[in-house]
Amino acid sequence: MIGLGAAALLTALGPRRAATQTPRHPRPAPLPLTPNIPNETPVAPREWATDTSRLLRRVTYGLTDADVQAAKKYGFRGFVERQLDYTQLDDSAADAFVGSKYPLLSQNITQLFAASATTVQLQLQQATLYRAAFSTRQLYERMVEFWTNHFNISIIKVGYLKAVDDRDVIRQYAMTTFRDLLYASAKSGAMMAYLDQNQSRSGAPNQNYAREIMELHTLGVNGGYTQNDVAELSRVLTGWTIAGRGDFAFNPAIHDWGAKTVLGVTIPAGSPSMGAAGIKEGEMMLDVLLAHPSTATFIATKMLHWFLSYDPLPAQIAAVASTYTATGGDIKAMIRTSLDSAWLTAAPMKLKRPFHFIASSLRTASPAVTNVVTINSQLTNVGQPLFHWDTPDGYPDKVEYWAGNVLPRWSYASYFTSLGSGEVVIDAASFMKGNTADSTIANIDLRLFGSEIDPTLKASLAAYLKAGALNVARVRETLALALSANSFQWY
Repeated sequence: MIGLGAAALLTALGPRRAATQTPRHPRPAPLPLTPNIPNETPVAPREWATDTSRLLRRVTYGLTDADVQAAKKYGFRGFVERQLDYTQLDDSAADAFVGSKYPLLSQNITQLFAASATTVQLQLQQATLYRAAFSTRQLYERMVEFWTNHFNISIIKVGYLKAVDDRDVIRQYAMTTFRDLLYASAKSGAMMAYLDQNQSRSGAPNQNYAREIMELHTLGVNGGYTQNDVAELSRVLTGWTIAGRGDFAFNPAIHDWGAKTVLGVTIPAGSPSMGAAGIKEGEMMLDVLLAHPSTATFIATKMLHWFLSYDPLPAQIAAVASTYTATGGDIKAMIRTSLDSAWLTAAPMKLKRPFHFIASSLRTASPAVTNVVTINSQLTNVGQPLFHWDTPDGYPDKVEYWAGNVLPRWSYASYFTSLGSGEVVIDAASFMKGNTADSTIANIDLRLFGSEIDPTLKASLAAYLKAGALNVARVRETLALALSANSFQWY
């Protein structure tokens, strides 16, 4: 753990926020220190003044010098377009690593079913963390996390089916259209098992999926639907079920063929003789949900919340919603509208969730990595084990929720920077090029902060480094302080 002197130093580096809510996952016992998170969302420091600086922080998992140089070369809009055209970015190194270390993820559903459930879960978690940290396709990975949260599924309940959903739903459609994504999610064996749609049948419809597809996936809780709409939609979706090891199937024998009315749209009565054609009832309602103005507003608000601000302005929401409507839910088009230069430059900072923070540490410190088994396990300590959120709303993206886990973050920073051997190795000596305290701080600034370190933090880190002999141990401690500082916790 970071010592009391270090903690006192960090307390002096930024504003405060009292812990207001405890994450539901266990944490290490806290030290008798006051957590250091601002009482309100802070304004970004003047060192982050350029639009490209703000852009890089929002569309990557960590600001690196390579990102800075690419942004200078291609400009704000050029960098965005290169990241949107992600298949043209060479990601062969990350692909090779993931393919070699986590081979289960490319196997078919039958093979995944036969594999160890624990092994499938760990390979999915570790591959996700590795790609977030080291993929060249950073905006794509940010959108994978966004949609994973939006269409949350707990791997604890569905097991290997989550690995299928991650590959064949989230990753396949993360940058296509919302229609493609919603259709794929609605027919996902993982989603059906998670929300009990596979148990729904005529005479005993299960309302879980019908409720969540309106409340959390499309219209939003205030989107204009009623409990009767939930009940009627659950009848429409009877017959949507799972076959085999988790493949989508429509079973006419358990479908409710009576007349139904959802959101003012009447579906006339049918008969079992229609067979598989009865699936069109559910698909028609998906299209109704997709075309509803509340869906445009809800998706626009969530996307702006993700990229821009905890409280996007009505005009911003309207602009992105208009793009959704005009393009039929084209995800890249909505991202372009959301990543407005003026909006980003004026936006307040956001607090990194634990996954984002740990991915940032990997990405910016550039350790030698042969696996991320132990680093993945650290996500439990900081409160965000991947794919473990049990309710369908996904891990909160609210500063209030994560206010209480500052101490575990500090503990992680101390642990991470101490790694001198094993599957992750921090080469602390590489930060000492120039062999002076000032050159070491300059290297920390370059690699962790994109040469935009806050002057107060820079001075404090330099004072700490110069207070002892310049050696690897002292540099590791200084790196831990840098990762624990507010300037690294926010983006």
